[in-house]
Amino acid sequence: MKKLFLCLFAILLAGLCAWSAPSMAGNQKEEPLANSVKALMQKSVSDLAAPRLLFESEQSAQQWLQTMSGRLAKRIPDAQYREDFLKSVHYEATRAGLDPQLVLGLIHVESGFKKYAVSSVGARGYMQVMPFWVKSIGANEHNLFDMRLNLRYGCTILRHYLDIEHGDYYRALGRYNGSLGKPDYPNLVVGAWRNHWHYSPANAADPLNMASQ
Repeated sequence: MKKLFLCLFAILLAGLCAWSAPSMAGNQKEEPLANSVKALMQKSVSDLAAPRLLFESEQSAQQWLQTMSGRLAKRIPDAQYREDFLKSVHYEATRAGLDPQLVLGLIHVESGFKKYAVSSVGARGYMQVMPFWVKSIGANEHNLFDMRLNLRYGCTILRHYLDIEHGDYYRALGRYNGSLGKPDYPNLVVGAWRNHWHYSPANAADPLNMASQ
């Protein structure tokens, strides 16, 4: 009985550690951008539209919001801020053609949902955006600790990498983390997505079905 208790305790502790601590932080590499690509990314990060849930019906929107809010409550206790955060994630991800739940998985790994997280290489905020992106595609007044700006930059950058990799999420995630070709980071993000943030309405498709394994 004692051995069983110790075994269950160890499993629970491992699960809590996996949930609570971000495993890797972003280290996107600064690379020259084609003028057309830079212009497109600049337009994306300058968007000032109010975030909203982009669903076919209000019922579907509220169902998603309530489900995700319940999962995130321990990480972001303030209900109003949590709702604003989730609406912003869904809006920025959808606008960039990304799966919002996968973006939540990325944030889970990158920052552990800590707004003011800073990595050892200087990546900032929820999506651990490297500061050079502000100089490259943004404006001097852009604050990467601003929730909506951080999400907008992060989704724009991931979309850029996904385009480079022709829709391959695994390679795009590797680029986002600066570890292209290594499986650890993409597997962590996909694991967080599938274990904590996956959401499957009746007609939803798995965005990774077409990705390289």
